[in-house]
Amino acid sequence: MESLTIQRLGELFSAVADTTRLRIILLIRDHGTRSTDIAAKLDMTASAISHQLRWLRERRIVKAEKIGRETYYSLNDECIAELLEVALRHLAEEE
Repeated sequence: MESLTIQRLGELFSAVADTTRLRIILLIRDHGTRSTDIAAKLDMTASAISHQLRWLRERRIVKAEKIGRETYYSLNDECIAELLEVALRHLAEEE
């Protein structure tokens, strides 16, 4: 396997290993959400959320869509949602 692929795979799993980023990913997995709403729901500052969203965007885990003055964040593709579903099914089987 190529080292770039291994690096990108590590970054993907790093995204879900960080609890803040995982909470963001779980929050936006079903629909686009504004960063201000994410910050409010996670009880975090807009700056902290912005930093995490930038990290996730750079790794193509989330995407941003500007609608009027607002920016909405959602998962970049279905593969991320499927990865979460597989992990959640795995956890449910353990219980």
